[in-house]
Amino acid sequence: MNSKNKNFTTLDELKDKTFGKIGSKEREEYESGYENFKIGVMLQQARLEKGMTQEQLAEKVGTTKSYISKIENNIKEVRLSTLKKIIELGLGGNLELSIKL
Repeated sequence: MNSKNKNFTTLDELKDKTFGKIGSKEREEYESGYENFKIGVMLQQARLEKGMTQEQLAEKVGTTKSYISKIENNIKEVRLSTLKKIIELGLGGNLELSIKL
């Protein structure tokens, strides 16, 4: 989609208009919330691919079903150490992080 066409707005233009430019407090809060949401969705998809319930995953990790649900539904932020535990102990996977500058 070309932003020069007055009938279309790019996603970046919409985010700029709604949440402010990159670097603004509102935009940073939005971007942070989106990242947390993505983590929850990715965990849920991985758990479902493994054919596990939230309760089964919680038991393997040593936490509660409620905590897993809160992470998956973006109600609670997950600490990096807990995320690693969920992925490695609970799901049998590996956590890989990258930093892009």
